[in-house]
Amino acid sequence: MPSPKPRAQLTAVVGAQWGDEGKGKITDYFADECDYVVRFQGGNNAGHTVVVDGEVYKLHHIPSGVLYSGPISIIGNGVVINPKGLIEEIKNLRERGITPNLKISTRAHTIMPYHIVMDECLTSHQGDLAAGSTKRGIAPVYADKMYRHGIRIGDLLEPAIFEEKLIRSFEFNKNIIQKVFGRQFDLTMDDIYTDYLSYGEELKSFITDTALELYYAYKEGKNFLFEAAQGMSLDIDHGMYPHTTSSSTVAGQMSAGTGVGLNGDRQIIGVAKAYVSRVGISPFPTELHDERAEELREKGQEYGTTTGRPRRIGCLDLVQLRQAVRVNGLTDIALTKLDVLAGFSSIAVCTSYKIDGEIIKEMPASLDKMRRAKPTYTELDGWEEMSKDRVKYFCENGGSSLPAGMRKYIKFIEEEIECRISILSLGPDRNETILR
Repeated sequence: MPSPKPRAQLTAVVGAQWGDEGKGKITDYFADECDYVVRFQGGNNAGHTVVVDGEVYKLHHIPSGVLYSGPISIIGNGVVINPKGLIEEIKNLRERGITPNLKISTRAHTIMPYHIVMDECLTSHQGDLAAGSTKRGIAPVYADKMYRHGIRIGDLLEPAIFEEKLIRSFEFNKNIIQKVFGRQFDLTMDDIYTDYLSYGEELKSFITDTALELYYAYKEGKNFLFEAAQGMSLDIDHGMYPHTTSSSTVAGQMSAGTGVGLNGDRQIIGVAKAYVSRVGISPFPTELHDERAEELREKGQEYGTTTGRPRRIGCLDLVQLRQAVRVNGLTDIALTKLDVLAGFSSIAVCTSYKIDGEIIKEMPASLDKMRRAKPTYTELDGWEEMSKDRVKYFCENGGSSLPAGMRKYIKFIEEEIECRISILSLGPDRNETILR
């Protein structure tokens, strides 16, 4: 099935929940009709899974549009890169017959081995306030970026500059690891220097000033598809701090994370599951602890793309979705995994929280309030199990052919959050999608 053409020159696909909503599939769904597919934040702590004709692809740095030959995939300056991991990702794609049409911003910061050790130390230190880190070094590399002794991917092509920066960054992190946390750190600066120069040489053909390329492409009227990592509730500013990621996950980060002022007509698609999942530590008001959680986890294969950890499962939370609509300026919702909800006689949807007897319909900033929030639910009728043949029938015949319970579920959500649900995903494959 050919990709549909996005209706705006600038289209963003962002997570509207805790991440793992299916952004990779939705990006892939539109990518073939776009000139550029751009990642603008996060690192290899994110994982996007795309299924094409039964073939499963798991991507961590590279935008999901890489599976098409036409669009240019961009890793923007707002992304942090583990060069060894990126080289392995490129190698795996080539082994499967895909030659990545890829460009990497010379300004993207580089995850170093000491960042990964530092991540482990910080997670242990933070205890109940930890974010449930994937321990990929993401927070420490963003911290070094803000300390202004970070190392950018372009530095790996300039040995003298790389050495000058590495001396400062290495000593700073090694001292904290050893003297503050009391951890042994055996890697030498010489080993890191040699290894990372070799990574730079392997990636050299991909590294360029992507901000300039995107600027001129934008002026020429090229179509952009921006792919976010993680989700709204993990945003460093607007998410459930401190249980967040270390970058801004919202659509407004597109410009900062690419280096291009993008002021044209936009379509901002928020991707949300028909229920909610979460990997990591934090309050989770609608979390389920019964057999429904196990059933949804197994039916939806709710295990982290990056870590393999089982995800926590909960009912759809419209307080969370309202915030996503508001902060991202969402024009559309893509509702995924509707097939996973099939077979339940009734489905609970959280429409508000009750905190100390008060009904709250918008996400509180207070961590204390979130810890005490109790969901208030509306029960809606479910719909029957859907075979592959039935899913195919629905996708061929459009939204009006869907089961009555599903149509009412979709309408109820739209009315509550005041945002149109224009894309429906009824399975993991690219073709199991309805554009309303």
